[in-house]
Amino acid sequence: MDTKALQVFLSVAGSLNFSRSAERLHMSVSAVSRTVQRLEDELGQSLLERDPRNMQLTPAGRTLRDYAQRSVSDWQNLRRQLRGDQQLAGEVNLYCSVTASYSILAPILETFRQRQPGVELMMHTGDQADGIDRVLSGQDDVAVSGRPGYLPPRLAFLSLLQSPMVVCMPAADCAVRRMLLASDVAAADFDWSGIPFIVPERGVTKDLLDSWLERRGSRPRIYAQVAGHEAIVAMVGLGLGVGIAPELVIQASGMAARVTAVPVWEPLPPLDIGLCSLNSRLEDPRVKSLWEVARQTYDSAL
Repeated sequence: MDTKALQVFLSVAGSLNFSRSAERLHMSVSAVSRTVQRLEDELGQSLLERDPRNMQLTPAGRTLRDYAQRSVSDWQNLRRQLRGDQQLAGEVNLYCSVTASYSILAPILETFRQRQPGVELMMHTGDQADGIDRVLSGQDDVAVSGRPGYLPPRLAFLSLLQSPMVVCMPAADCAVRRMLLASDVAAADFDWSGIPFIVPERGVTKDLLDSWLERRGSRPRIYAQVAGHEAIVAMVGLGLGVGIAPELVIQASGMAARVTAVPVWEPLPPLDIGLCSLNSRLEDPRVKSLWEVARQTYDSAL
């Protein structure tokens, strides 16, 4: 059975962007578009509503997305069963940030490789904010991510650890640092409106920051929106603005000495970091085994 077309559609359904899916799948944009067009021709239904600014799934597209997720998973399970494999084999696609790959995953992967030597882990790295979308689209089996405020019913989340969220400023003397130290930054009525902020483009931590600023009635000056906490820490360390990042990332970034915490009146909520996967993918013994190893690894560390 050729499940390639379904996997391409799952990627597009998750990203809602042909160019982004093409990059992730190592295909041309035209090839991705033709694949979706062939599925639409076969089904006699439009799967995507397109306009110059955005794209969204039609009702038929949502139905096909759910079918494709089940079908790809069932096909992989059936192939394994018919082969009569006694030892698990195949691959698990895993997505995480560079920091998470060694700060969070290292002890998990060491144990998993010992237990399941026949399973190959295909690791993809990038902005952790993309992890949930990549799992929902079927592009990756498991991702390391912060827990979102709303967890889609199709998604399972395994909490591993919590990392405090730090509002950080440059450690070296610069205009940004002087602006902060000129007033009582820890006061409840501190005016953030003139402070340049470096903020996440998207994702769980952007939502945390937006809620925090809204509660304070603040609208800071956005200096830059960037992908990845590592980039935020680096830009803060260079004196370009104030930013937020998990303490875990700051300590692992190599820039910890170049940033300092801002003593804010109300701390941001900690970031709940863990694994996410589709509930349907946890029926795959390989994914389930990785999930259980992660649970045991961090339970034993408590």
